[in-house]
Amino acid sequence: MNRSSSRIGKSAWTPLALVSMLSASILPAAAQSSGEQALAPVVVTASRTQQLQTDALPHTTVLTADDIRNSQAVDLPSLLRHEAGLQLTRTGGYGSAAGLFMRGTETRQTLVLIDGVPLTKQDATGTTSIEHLMLDQIDRIEIVRGNVSAIHGSGAIGGVIQVFTKRGEGPPRVSVNAEAGSRDTQRLSAGVSGSSGAVRYSLAASNFRTDGISALNPAQFPTTNPDNDGYRNTSVSGALSAAWAKDQEIGVRFSAARGKFDYDSSFGARTDIYTGKTDVDTLTVFSQNRFSADWTARLSYAESRDENANSSITGFGPSRNRFESKTRLLQWNHDVMLSADWTATAGVERQWQELDSDNGFGTLFGTKRNTGSVYAGVQGKAGAHQVQLNARHDRIDDVDSASTGYLGYGYNISERVKAIASLSSAFSAPTLGYLYSPSFGNPALKPERARSTEVGLQYAAQRVLMRATVFSTRVKEQLQYDLVSNRFDNVSRASNRGVEVSASGKLIDTDLRASLTLQDPRDDITDQRLRRRAKTLASLSANRSFGPWQAGGDLSYTGSRPDAANRLGSYWLANLTARYAVSKSLSVFGRVENLFDREYQTAYGYNQLPRGVFVGLSWQP
Repeated sequence: MNRSSSRIGKSAWTPLALVSMLSASILPAAAQSSGEQALAPVVVTASRTQQLQTDALPHTTVLTADDIRNSQAVDLPSLLRHEAGLQLTRTGGYGSAAGLFMRGTETRQTLVLIDGVPLTKQDATGTTSIEHLMLDQIDRIEIVRGNVSAIHGSGAIGGVIQVFTKRGEGPPRVSVNAEAGSRDTQRLSAGVSGSSGAVRYSLAASNFRTDGISALNPAQFPTTNPDNDGYRNTSVSGALSAAWAKDQEIGVRFSAARGKFDYDSSFGARTDIYTGKTDVDTLTVFSQNRFSADWTARLSYAESRDENANSSITGFGPSRNRFESKTRLLQWNHDVMLSADWTATAGVERQWQELDSDNGFGTLFGTKRNTGSVYAGVQGKAGAHQVQLNARHDRIDDVDSASTGYLGYGYNISERVKAIASLSSAFSAPTLGYLYSPSFGNPALKPERARSTEVGLQYAAQRVLMRATVFSTRVKEQLQYDLVSNRFDNVSRASNRGVEVSASGKLIDTDLRASLTLQDPRDDITDQRLRRRAKTLASLSANRSFGPWQAGGDLSYTGSRPDAANRLGSYWLANLTARYAVSKSLSVFGRVENLFDREYQTAYGYNQLPRGVFVGLSWQP
């Protein structure tokens, strides 16, 4: 840690001092606040079983429906950029390709789930189209950091982000929201949810459009088309379930998003036109059953699809390419209460993965593979001690099998303070595109493998939760594209060591969230910092209600980063939000994005959104 700490500390004193001071100030005030006990959220992603967030041993944070509403953010990347250990990149404005680095790992090494369904693309990117996931469809988000492949399988080296769509509960609720603002941006959403007897239902739909900005900077790429690159998104999600007997429920959930976008190519000419369309769909049918007072099970069949089609008109004429990834998942999970303090979980799953593509030049390509997995875990408490143990084995067609494990330990130093430590292993299987693409496939590829260690402290009081984690992760057999052989190979090694802090609480009737990440993500072959990774990330958000008014804002910092032969400068961003309740059912809201109109880039040559002003109406009778 000495090398990493010295390099980090010299470049990050400003956000470190700011966030540490503000985070620390939450603790005493929150501990002395109203004696009313605030329940911690219940999470499922950290262990596959329901538990309080304060009991989760992996570093887990939750973004609730209120957090999402108060942020007024449009899409998933805009919201996640403020979370500890997460860094986002974009190649332009809304709808442009987004990259996600969790604890400095590659984008393909973070697993994204929607209602438990993995969204892994099988093309040559291996990424997830999170840029098309609109927050109007989302009820809450759970973020688990670190190697958790023993719990969730391939791709969970950096961690897991699980998105939960809206579900029905209680009396019928209807909501309608409309918004307009800078760059001819328009957003409209509506939803209905509730329950009637044994039936629960939810349906939400949204439409978003904006004229956007020119994705590429003409000063850096003078030959590119300087016109604005717009974006249109239509999304819908729903759920329907029924309890046919006591503790016996069957149901269906679905989500669908279609994003249409314009984009720029760094190899294009000023008259070239590039457009694209992406569909991201999920469907789940499930049966939730309680066989006894101590034994519950869930049987589910799910499908996910990610289809991307790009078209261009250039001096060489029109062209088009298409890539479609499909995953079908059959899963049977069991939870058994061994005692009042101990729970065991076990399950089996089967995946069928497919990739179909057309490169636009007459080359059609399709391939598929199957995976089979078994997993088990146990967790519980004995006095001041807490233990979580998970093991998993994945067998993947034509790829080496992988066995992974997680061992976590917690010790309650006091009623509010807990020490936490863990050891874990993880893997990420190469995508079908990496293996079998006619242009650059390498069928001899092996899974990327990782090991991680963590130690941390957690402070949990009535109205506050704070977690500080020191982590170290090493990845071997990492995939890297070789320009000489024109294919991917398992030739790289990477590591990251650092500290991440997350804090949330209430101070003087103001809701506060803060995060800080100090890290040193490196290529162990070259001993250079990994591309586009910042050593320092920090954020602070505040939200307060007074009478019919609600006001909030957030401030975030990203340190400088290398991008190939270039260097991206550090930057601060600030946003403001406000809401006024005209009546119990009608409110007016507004926000200012990029308040100080900072010019910055998260990928070399690609512009990011300048200042924007937006206003809207929300009706919920």
